[in-house]
Order: sequence, then structure tokens, then C-alpha cells
Amino acid sequence: MRSWRTRRAVRLVFVLVATLCCGAAVSLAGGNVLERLYNDIVLDNYDHFLPCEKLPTSAEVNRILDEHEDVLEAIKDVNPGRIFVQVDEWTCPGRADIIISYATHQDRLAVEKIIGGETFFGVPYRLRNI
Repeated sequence: MRSWRTRRAVRLVFVLVATLCCGAAVSLAGGNVLERLYNDIVLDNYDHFLPCEKLPTSAEVNRILDEHEDVLEAIKDVNPGRIFVQVDEWTCPGRADIIISYATHQDRLAVEKIIGGETFFGVPYRLRNI
């Protein structure tokens, strides 16, 4: 039978290892974990959290949107008059991403299904519940 000191030491080591593992997981996730959870769960939003230098040029974003106008229309048709698509060119001058605003969580799910990935044909996007 182990002494209470041995059991206490084992518990302490377990807690330290668990804490280190959690810290490593947060680091590997690229940070912003709490912000991502808050955005997703509380606000029902999605952000890509990319820095400006990782975004495509404004011209490239506008070209891709023009090439995929049919997909944009399908997104807007999920809830006509309540889903809006815009190009954010003001946050990062010369660079851009897409902001898609929607009214309900069901709209968000439908939009995500249409897009089918983390980018809109290579363009990072953000989802905003309005």
C-alpha cells in the first residue's frame, strides 16, 4: 500500500503533465483559442484570424468573386434579403477577404455547406451573424 505522500506526489505529477499538455495544445492550435470559441459559440461567427500579409490581393479577390458569381447567388438565395456578401478591402489596404453576413444559425450552416471548406475558392472568408 502506498503512503499518502507517494499518492500526493503522483497526483502532483499528473496535474503538471496535464497542464503542460493543455498549454501545448493551445500553442499548437495557433492561439486565439478562447477568441475562436467565443466567436463560434457565443456570437455564432467564424473568423480566419489571418494576418494581412497572408490575405490575397484585392484584385485577386474581386476576380474570384466574378468567376464564381453563381455560387455567390446560391449563398444569397439561402435567405434572400438577409444574407449579404462584401469584400473587406479597408482593413488591410491592398489585400482583402470576404465577409458574409447572415441572420440565423441555419443560414450559417447552409452557407458553410455551399462553400464546403475553409476558403471561398482560395479566398479566406469571415461569417457574421447579424
